Amino acid sequence: MSEAEKNDPLFLTTKEVADLLRVKERKVYDLAAANEIPHRRITGKLLFPAQALRSWIDGENGVVAPDRPNVLAGSHDPLLDWAIRASGCGLATLCNGSRDGLEQFNAGSALAAGLHLPGEDGWNVSTVSDSGSSNCVLINWAVRKRGLLLSPEAASSVKTVPDLKGRRVAQRQPGAGAALLFERLLTEAGLGEDDLTLCKDRAHTESDAAAAVATGEADAALGIEAMARRFKLSFLPLADENFDLLIDRRCYFTAPVQQLLSFARTPEFHEKAAALGGYDLADFGSVRWLSD
Repeated sequence: MSEAEKNDPLFLTTKEVADLLRVKERKVYDLAAANEIPHRRITGKLLFPAQALRSWIDGENGVVAPDRPNVLAGSHDPLLDWAIRASGCGLATLCNGSRDGLEQFNAGSALAAGLHLPGEDGWNVSTVSDSGSSNCVLINWAVRKRGLLLSPEAASSVKTVPDLKGRRVAQRQPGAGAALLFERLLTEAGLGEDDLTLCKDRAHTESDAAAAVATGEADAALGIEAMARRFKLSFLPLADENFDLLIDRRCYFTAPVQQLLSFARTPEFHEKAAALGGYDLADFGSVRWLSD
């Protein structure tokens, strides 16, 4: 046993556990009350056995799951893509949409997934919870402005979603968060895909969608404000969406993830987000959902 291990406390306080898990102390109390986290009550004080807590973080009943590859799957986000490179964290990306990212994560093929899946009660939480994801945490990356990217010609006449009728629209791949949201918006507008002229090639990233409009292939695409700015397109805002990171609970504490999250707290990161536009980082790092 190393000297450091000898000096490690046998028990952690509620505040120390909250700091370790990066949640509020109230969440730790709730986990303890539901017997979902190892804890003891000693002389009326709530304490957490350090060794049992580490086993709980590593996996249920202390069984360590197979190592996940250093891959971040899911949806494409320009700010996240830039931060991975700029931080030098070493994560590889596999961006094929939010639904695919959730499936890759649950299959153990990625240590994290970027998600913006619309649900009846908001973004991501109910979908992730219903998917059976375990030993993981969902944290806020950013709230993004989502809307229609419009060509100069279309911008003069497209003021609402129903105005897209008959227009050429760039479509996203099935399972992408943008595709799911667009389907909902069309339904609410009383439109279907038959009312649009859909581009043959699907846009697999936010930049692909914007490029389709910028090059004249499409009149419109559902995209984020940051891409409208980059490609100098008109932007019609429609929603504020949560883009969250679903992270394996054990991998959360590994060097690649911690390096990325630490970099995302630097002035350089915040300056980049402001330059891209359409990002709200007020709740960055907050826990949106924690699995059992």
